[in-house]
Amino acid sequence: MEWGILEREPELARLASAAREAADGAGSVVLVFGEAGIGKSSLVKALPGHLPDGTRILVGECDDLATRRPLGPFRDLIGSVGGELAGAVTAGGDRHRVHEALLEELRGAVLVVEDVHWADEASLDALRFLVRRMERLPALIVLTYRDDELSREHPLRQLLGQVSRAPRVHRLPLSRLSLDAVRTLSAGRADPAQVYAVTNGNPFFVAEIIAAGGTGRVPPTVVDAVLARLRGLPGATVDALEQLAVVPSAVERSLVDALLTDGTSLPAPQEPGPFATGVSALAADRHGPLTDGVSVLAAAEQRGLLTVTPERVAFRHELIRRAVADSLPAARRIGLNRAVLAALVARPGTDAARIVHHAAQAGDQDAIARYGPDAAKDAASTGAHREAAAQLRLVLRDRHRYAPAELADLLERYAVESYTIADSAAAVAAQREAVALRRALGDTLALGADLRWLSRIHWWAGNADQAQEAAREAVAVLEHAGDDRLLALAVSNTAQLRMLSERYAEAVEHGERAITLARKADDPAILAHALNNVGTARWRSGDPGGRAELEESLDVALAAGEVEHACRSYANIIWTLLDNLQYDEADRFLPPAMELADRAEHLGFLNYLHVELAMRRLAAADWDDAEKHAEYGMHDFIPARCPALTVLARVRIRRGFPGADDLLSEAWEIAVGTKELQRTGPVAVARAESAWLRGDAKGVIEAVAPVHAQASRLPGAPHRPELGYWLTKAGHRVPPDDSDHPYAFQARGQWRRAAALWQAAGCPYEHAAALAESPDAAVKLEALAAFDALGAEPAAHLLRVELRELGVRHVPRGPLAATRDNPAGLTDRQLQVIRLLAEGLTNAEIAARLVVSVRTIDNHVRAVLDKLDAPGRRQAAVRAAELGLLPGGSPS
Repeated sequence: MEWGILEREPELARLASAAREAADGAGSVVLVFGEAGIGKSSLVKALPGHLPDGTRILVGECDDLATRRPLGPFRDLIGSVGGELAGAVTAGGDRHRVHEALLEELRGAVLVVEDVHWADEASLDALRFLVRRMERLPALIVLTYRDDELSREHPLRQLLGQVSRAPRVHRLPLSRLSLDAVRTLSAGRADPAQVYAVTNGNPFFVAEIIAAGGTGRVPPTVVDAVLARLRGLPGATVDALEQLAVVPSAVERSLVDALLTDGTSLPAPQEPGPFATGVSALAADRHGPLTDGVSVLAAAEQRGLLTVTPERVAFRHELIRRAVADSLPAARRIGLNRAVLAALVARPGTDAARIVHHAAQAGDQDAIARYGPDAAKDAASTGAHREAAAQLRLVLRDRHRYAPAELADLLERYAVESYTIADSAAAVAAQREAVALRRALGDTLALGADLRWLSRIHWWAGNADQAQEAAREAVAVLEHAGDDRLLALAVSNTAQLRMLSERYAEAVEHGERAITLARKADDPAILAHALNNVGTARWRSGDPGGRAELEESLDVALAAGEVEHACRSYANIIWTLLDNLQYDEADRFLPPAMELADRAEHLGFLNYLHVELAMRRLAAADWDDAEKHAEYGMHDFIPARCPALTVLARVRIRRGFPGADDLLSEAWEIAVGTKELQRTGPVAVARAESAWLRGDAKGVIEAVAPVHAQASRLPGAPHRPELGYWLTKAGHRVPPDDSDHPYAFQARGQWRRAAALWQAAGCPYEHAAALAESPDAAVKLEALAAFDALGAEPAAHLLRVELRELGVRHVPRGPLAATRDNPAGLTDRQLQVIRLLAEGLTNAEIAARLVVSVRTIDNHVRAVLDKLDAPGRRQAAVRAAELGLLPGGSPS
């Protein structure tokens, strides 16, 4: 039964406009979202009638498989796209080929990916690739998803965050139907008030209840409404519906024929008894084996339950399929999944992921054991690492089926996949078990390789001691094993850990040995890795010649196409330049580094480089931009999360916004676990700055003294001058630092020299802070003006107090809190937050909308309440409306 589409004219108009703009070269992304049943698919189906004639539309769907089908929505395009994309998607292993083929195929087209909340990781990677290029692509991408099913950790979050930063993005949240629309739909069929009361305007629920003849006796749930539509269908049709309902996707015609024409494939239905439940209890007349294939579905198609084409059969809505499947007794559902499993196994070329899904639903452990490893391999080859980890997790539930050596291989694969998706706990546990098995088997080479991996995984998880111990044993095991390549990698890993823990001389010693072994093995990847460690150790210990080795590491990696090693070389070059206050040089390396990581889809390093850019923007006092880039690091990757937290905290400290202490507490916990000065140093100085600005000299000393003691034992430690400066400022005597770092000059009282250096480096906040240490009131007033211009309220407040104590009679009051455009002085992000807050969204909902952490939104909300001088959320919304900060001028 079709009634058209109601109350979607604005959305269709925006989609049509975006498509016309895309045809003219202005590509964009449209997000269509809402709850299940809200009409996302109906909107997409209505779209062709609103587009210019000849517009090419490609539609792919994501399926609700227990473990997603790699590149699932793009596999759906086969038959509608050219041979290059079809071949690339079918082969699957070369994701760059897939991405480039998609880029070429989409020129001048509209791509719709439905239910992207169920997308596999490889598909999300492909969409990320496309989104970053939409500004230059004459195409439109439409993504539909259920926004109420996205947890904070949902894989879709990262894609949505990227889309939110795209130059052209359209958000189409779909609302429920009004009572007037329900009245139109239900005229003469049901009581519209009753239908609206039960469905709350959800279009799918409305349609199903009306179709079930809901006048007078409206079923209490949509499941009842769906089942009501099945009453009176022939028994064979109900059997077929039950069979198709356990397949969580459109069912291709060949599978339909296999399931519905072979009497051995379809499990015998249960006879309805006095306690029968579900769909099986609705069919009064059951027949024998189905022999007429797809024709048995005609009655269900006429009822509006199915869409049948020559190529495939699909339920009209996913909720119909779920209602049918969920109503089945467990025994019946298991039998139906066994039938699908048998049909899939009998068909050459079936995706292993589909086989494993139905094997799991059927409880067939033999099939899981047989096909699960291949499904994981297929997923990993396409870059769908979350799916690969999920497949291996399923396989390893029944690990007794595998011989020890095979089990060790599976555990190692699972550890690597878990490491790749930043599931540190799972990675560590699996790799430890793999190491134990290798040890028991006496496989020296495999044990050494696995110990090296275990070391890397421990470091990734922030466990410095375990990383060092595994590294030591890896070298000991491989020392005389006769494999130069594995030994070189283990030795280079040791050098890396020594470098990261500031044991620079040891890092150089191990690294030079690794370089020799890598050259002997003719392995450019390990050579680049080892040169990186040696160069970084030398440069950071004060030997400028180390930079040449680090840049050689980059050249070797780029020449060999070793993207991961090249990204690591870039990251270490940039980090050291930032520590050395060589910001112009860092600016030269950041763009090519980020372009490489972006092009190669190396998201871990891309996020890390964003954090380095955040550090750069913090130095330039571009605080909004610093926050924006730091949020890229707010994930589970410990090495990026710690500095990201530190940057976010320092921005809040310098602006006087709340929430910095919570961020620093987490950052400090991470830093202590790493035992690395590059982590503890920045957190310690941030804590010291926070303590000083609130007048707590004792807190400064407590924050800095232990870390300064550690830094004082190291050559060339980049954080030592700043740590010593804060101790001196707090009245704690430290040995003089004779370096030429501006903080060393400030500690020696040479504020003018320090100010000149800060100004030359391009650090306006630090420049003002150095000027503020002048005994000359006129210079202090210059510093005050700089603080005011930066919005550095805490530092400005302290300086005003000091000026008054010096007897300065006319201390400027500072900028007014109001401006013409933004009377509350809110940042762009805070304006977004207050507008969403005024819509009645919770902090969690605002975090989901803006794709940041809830903790970040908590901090923004506190800052907004403080700036608006509002005791609560409602009062803040009223105040924002009064100031004209809300669309329409009043709170909702």
